[in-house]
Amino acid sequence: MSFDSLGLKAELLSAVQAQGYTSPTPIQAKTIPVILEGRDVLAGAQTGTGKTAAFTLPMLQLLSGKAHGGRGRLPRALVLAPTRELAAQVHESVRTYGKNLHMSSTAVFGGVGFQPQADSIRRGVDILVATPGRLLDHSGQRTVDLSQVEILVLDEADRMLDMGFIHDIKRILSLLPKQRQNLLFSATYNDDIKRLADGLLNDPVLVEVARRNTAAETVTQVVHPVGQSKKRALLAHLIKERDWKQVLVFTRTKHGANRLATQLLSDGINSTAIHGNKSQAARTRALADFKNGSVRTLVATDIAARGLDIDSLPHVVNFDLPNVPEDYIHRIGRTGRAGANGAAVSLVSGDERDLLNNIQKLLGRKITVEEISGFVQEAASTQAPSRGPVERVFVNPKRAGGGYGREQSRRDGQGRRYSR
Repeated sequence: MSFDSLGLKAELLSAVQAQGYTSPTPIQAKTIPVILEGRDVLAGAQTGTGKTAAFTLPMLQLLSGKAHGGRGRLPRALVLAPTRELAAQVHESVRTYGKNLHMSSTAVFGGVGFQPQADSIRRGVDILVATPGRLLDHSGQRTVDLSQVEILVLDEADRMLDMGFIHDIKRILSLLPKQRQNLLFSATYNDDIKRLADGLLNDPVLVEVARRNTAAETVTQVVHPVGQSKKRALLAHLIKERDWKQVLVFTRTKHGANRLATQLLSDGINSTAIHGNKSQAARTRALADFKNGSVRTLVATDIAARGLDIDSLPHVVNFDLPNVPEDYIHRIGRTGRAGANGAAVSLVSGDERDLLNNIQKLLGRKITVEEISGFVQEAASTQAPSRGPVERVFVNPKRAGGGYGREQSRRDGQGRRYSR
């Protein structure tokens, strides 16, 4: 199948071709024609499947068919994203694919100045990409009018619910016209997503490109049992001995991310941290350094890593297991993207036994265990994984943020609110 067969106009096909894409991904092939028909969509797709283009391309086409110009024009499409990075990424896609169309767009999120965003909205935009918290700030200051929105996209809806945005989303929905097209994209599908979809979507088309709540089949997963006090030493050992050139490492807290990045630097491994307390400029710089190879290891919290667009990332390491099992899928979805192979390594101490069990329950299988000599003594008495021969297993099939203000809030597995 080619993009030509999806019903896209020449201006969009030219922009797609300029990016070097010739064939649509499965989510694009299934979703674009349905959106062009004006239908509501509930799509199960993870990062790395081409989902952003799956809604951006048809959204641009639908709006371009009745474009209106002039200063002060109101947004006709609203894309909600859970984090700054993802909002910026989506906005960049809108600009890239819409470069041959006469429409304008802007992104609003925390961590950067409020007034320049307000000025951009006042000049008039067709497409507004936003995080929930900052959008409500603009609404409260009356710098945005959402009364003309024709298309609403909830991107990574599961992450927004995990981060405690359900009430913000409901407030935003109350500001929108009743008649509109709704597109909901989620990597995982649980009861909360089902309830949101039931109240939001009108006779939706369900599009899934993989089983729900699963990890990418191109990602090899392994658990290394290790004493808590030896985790950092083991991580440094793996990076050096296996000559890992680019590693994304997840910690549970912002303080832990800073500490680990500093320790790795002392081990001679060029590292930096990215999390919600970092300024947007610092986060952008850290990501750029990681992408261009000047930084070998990027240490991140779950929220800060949300929306990171890193091509061909070979290794993801869970330095701490996440409290929420679904976060494990989101984390390891940063590697093994677009058909590439990747490796997800989890350093598991004895006190993380229950967290590992919950992750394996979600996956529906045990994760391969590999003991590294010299690092397992403290974990031996209480380690969760069963011992056994080391094997290389490809998991069947599929997937996996920094916030500002309310965007930093999320909940753990017991429903308690905590920050990253």
